Amino acid sequence: MKKEKGNFEFIKESNDNKRNYIFQKDKTTKTVTIFVGVFLIVLIIAVILSGVLVDFK
Repeated sequence: MKKEKGNFEFIKESNDNKRNYIFQKDKTTKTVTIFVGVFLIVLIIAVILSGVLVDFK
């Protein structure tokens, strides 16, 4: 397998035959992206609440 340098895309369309991509535009990628985003928001809220509840002064 020969590695191609450069010319890769960030998001691959479902019907393209390209091999140089980071994300594929499909249902799995969208679901995982939403899950990770919600998880990060929950973690940020947890850190803020822990700071408020501990009452740093």
